[in-house]
Amino acid sequence: MWDGKNKAFTMSYDDGVEQDRKFVKIINKYSLKCTFNLNSGIMTPESHWICGLTDVRRMLPSGLPELYNGHEIAVHCRTHANLTELDDARVRRELLKDKTALEELFNCKINGMAYPYGAYDDRVVDIVRDCGFAFARTVADTHDFKMPENPLKFGATCHHDYRELDRLLDRFIGYNGEDPAIFCIWGHSYEFEVNGNWDRLEAICQKIAGRADIFYGTNSQVLLENPAK
Repeated sequence: MWDGKNKAFTMSYDDGVEQDRKFVKIINKYSLKCTFNLNSGIMTPESHWICGLTDVRRMLPSGLPELYNGHEIAVHCRTHANLTELDDARVRRELLKDKTALEELFNCKINGMAYPYGAYDDRVVDIVRDCGFAFARTVADTHDFKMPENPLKFGATCHHDYRELDRLLDRFIGYNGEDPAIFCIWGHSYEFEVNGNWDRLEAICQKIAGRADIFYGTNSQVLLENPAK
């Protein structure tokens, strides 16, 4: 259980882009917790792309510890490389250089990561384990609330744009079983800007926040600090 509760809610968002500023402001208003997966090697003005009509820009390192205060920082690989396309040595460099740089920037211990592009295979998972990571998020949604069998292949419950999200949230809120249950939402904050649906994030927060029977934590707090797992 988490603080005597058997339900836990967490979030996982990638890339460290400018839209995180608005995202953090909204979830902080509702006292929700998120794990932010960052790429330390491309926090530069040159690292940006166009999605729809939105110019998506990664943030510079300055001020990020203050922005993400109270949340968790995790690895998303130093240059957002597809790990399945790299040799073993380069996979390790992508993981460990990002981990070292982020731990220095945020003065924290990093436990987990998210696979860039959601790409992984058994070889990559073995290297992730050897590098000391305790969990690694995929993009394979589970659409359920079960604890992951293998935290290094951790699938979130769903992306924030999943069409059945409201139904899943209602099921989770109403869950009163004995087994521990987790709900993890993932995505990229810039998607709210691109799709013009920041109100969707507000609606998610309003529905799930402030419930006495739910623990609100980061990915590490939910996955690694649950004594009932």
